[in-house]
Amino acid sequence: MGLKRGEEAWAVAPRSRLALPLLLAAALTSAGLVLYAAGSLPLAAGFGATILTAAALMVWYRHLFPAAELSPDATPDWTVARAAADASSMAIAVTDRTGRLVCASDLYGEWFPGYPAPPGVTADPALTEALSAVARSAWRDGEAVHEGMVQGALRLDVDAARTGRTEDYLLWRFTPVRQPSALDDVHRFLTGEAGRQLGEAGIMAAMIGGEGRIRAANGAFLLRAAGRIDANITGRDFAAQMRVDDKGRLFLAREEQGGLPLRLLQVPLKRAAQPNGMQSSAQDGPMLLLLIDEPGGGGGTSALSYIETLLSLLPFGLAMADRDGRILFVNNAFARAAGIKPGEKPSYPGDLVVREDQAAVADAVRRFAVGPQMSGDIAVRMRDNPDDPIALSLAGVRGLGEAAVLLSLKDNSEESKLKRQVAQATKMQAIGQLAGGVAHDFNNILTAIIGHCDLMLMRHTPGDSDYDDIQQVKSNSNRAAGLTRQLLAFSRQQTLRPQTLQLPDIVADVSNLLNRLLGENVRLEVTHGRNLGPVRADPGQLEQVIVNLAVNARDAMPEGGTLNIQTYAVPAIKVREMRQQILPAGDYTALRVSDTGLGIPPDILAKIFEPFFTTKELGKGTGLGLSTVYGIVKQSGGYIFAESDLGRGASFVIYLPVYTGADAEAPAVAPAPSRRAETWGTGTILLVEDEDMVRAVAERALTRQGYKVLTANDGEQGLEVLHGGEAIDLLISDVVMPNMDGPSMVAKARQTHPDLPVLFMSGYAEEQLRKSIDIANVAFLPKPFSVSQLAEAARDAMGAPVVAE
Repeated sequence: MGLKRGEEAWAVAPRSRLALPLLLAAALTSAGLVLYAAGSLPLAAGFGATILTAAALMVWYRHLFPAAELSPDATPDWTVARAAADASSMAIAVTDRTGRLVCASDLYGEWFPGYPAPPGVTADPALTEALSAVARSAWRDGEAVHEGMVQGALRLDVDAARTGRTEDYLLWRFTPVRQPSALDDVHRFLTGEAGRQLGEAGIMAAMIGGEGRIRAANGAFLLRAAGRIDANITGRDFAAQMRVDDKGRLFLAREEQGGLPLRLLQVPLKRAAQPNGMQSSAQDGPMLLLLIDEPGGGGGTSALSYIETLLSLLPFGLAMADRDGRILFVNNAFARAAGIKPGEKPSYPGDLVVREDQAAVADAVRRFAVGPQMSGDIAVRMRDNPDDPIALSLAGVRGLGEAAVLLSLKDNSEESKLKRQVAQATKMQAIGQLAGGVAHDFNNILTAIIGHCDLMLMRHTPGDSDYDDIQQVKSNSNRAAGLTRQLLAFSRQQTLRPQTLQLPDIVADVSNLLNRLLGENVRLEVTHGRNLGPVRADPGQLEQVIVNLAVNARDAMPEGGTLNIQTYAVPAIKVREMRQQILPAGDYTALRVSDTGLGIPPDILAKIFEPFFTTKELGKGTGLGLSTVYGIVKQSGGYIFAESDLGRGASFVIYLPVYTGADAEAPAVAPAPSRRAETWGTGTILLVEDEDMVRAVAERALTRQGYKVLTANDGEQGLEVLHGGEAIDLLISDVVMPNMDGPSMVAKARQTHPDLPVLFMSGYAEEQLRKSIDIANVAFLPKPFSVSQLAEAARDAMGAPVVAE
């Protein structure tokens, strides 16, 4: 980008040209005054000459020693700063008080194409706001920092500081955060105290890259290979430092005579992906090379003891096995990663993995123990952690006596678990935010559609030509509303109406529906246990859970089968015997839904509860069924587990905690039939809604019920109508509105109308809103709603009496 240069010479030249005429005028004036006062021309001339001579000397001195100061108006020369920044690994940018970019390095332009001025370096509003806060803090405090900025594949730390003689600029530094690397760890290992200790133990060590050139070495190798412990051999070919005699023995090239043959152990540091299989040559990637002298020309046992000493010092999980696969040695890091308990001595690597992987591990050890030296990886599941696959690296070694295979295991179980948890939490959070936004906008549209359908149905009777069409539109709208509820369900934001109930009662209520859904080929079997404790949940949501599981089971049995639904008690003592890490000890009532279908493959079993994941054909499933089940169970305080035997069916077990509240002994009984007061009413209702279509249909519906309706577009207009002098009997308001939202409006309205009934309506979930609305005595109506539901909610909010039959 183009940059202005300062012109320092201009700061001095104008003053030099102006000073000479001024000094000459001063000399003549002084000489005239002397002549007037003394009346002597020679005296006046001498005085003037003296002044001119002194002025000439000053100008000559200023020319020899010019002032180094700059004019305040001079523009700084940023070329030096750019050159210094380009020589570093960081990107810099300089902005002025107005936020204009006045200087930037070339690296800044590569990371941020187009040279945008900080803080607007990306289109991410959150990041822009964070960098704006950094800028404000830097202008105020002198310096500010923001860590962990993500830019593409880069992770940057941002530092902003005031700079310049008058501190009128901000210097932005974008420094890449170095990610931990095994190669860096080995480099520090070799060049640090650990490398020195290896040298004292007689072990030479060097790290080479995939091209075979030396990247780092310990002092013992440098001394033997180059003759000096401070020699710089980085970048040299490792093979050039070695020689092989006619007997195939390995020596250092510098030790041509009298040198001892060496034993070479290769430890791969980075796995190289191979398209044709799991094996890769030991020369494909960076390696740690360990060399020891072979005493007497070949003491395998002595060499092995050297290697065992070395492996016990390394921070990597390493072990050695013989040609038959028996474990000879494991270091502490390997024991921790493999879950080997103190005092335990496993005989074979297969003893450390699950039964299904034992044959694969044994076969891999045998392959690497014979033939050319090769290395590769195999994914295994450890005995103590069967759910998390881990990479077991194998490398063939020769010349170490019984040792034939080097095993490497990295303890990344916690890292993998954390990554999965973060990914799942991030996914659920993103889906939850999407569901909330979609639900709000979608429910507004559905409210208008359903409301207008209700209004049209009031003008038609069954048998009219348009009646069935309108009924079909309303039916499809209700189906769309059900999809919205599913979105809210798996994000755990749906509105629940918990009751104390017994699971067998819920199963009985839904059995007739299941018989119709399952069809003739699937037989339904229901069994209930004894002494079941009551649970507290939403009966409607539990019915949806059972229906979703039953429909999935039906689809898994295309040729027919049996669907079995069981309820049984699970006391705390049995939970402890299960040794289930996820399920806390306590008393539960369990619901098991099992089928005799195709089963679920193990690689799919871990994904079935993820939203939008489905194995059905395109157009035959949304992927929301099981994720909805998962969300309802978790929001009800329960736990759900899936079990499957491929080809023999699958089972879903739900554990709901036994409810021990005050009303636990008397589960909820359906209230006696009662007749509410008619939905027709009188009074004045203030309706505040920013969506025109929702406001229009709600106004028409309430007007038809006999109410006088005043409307407003937002909270501010609603307060104006409220204070307009007309008595308001009920305030109905949307929650989320522009300018002033519903809760803010109600809080101000209650200051002057403390007893005003309030009915909130929103497309968001009630639980979600009640956490953020700190207002007492308000009713809630979820969208979408029908005309009759709105009339009933308005009647209840105004306190209409109940009339028992």
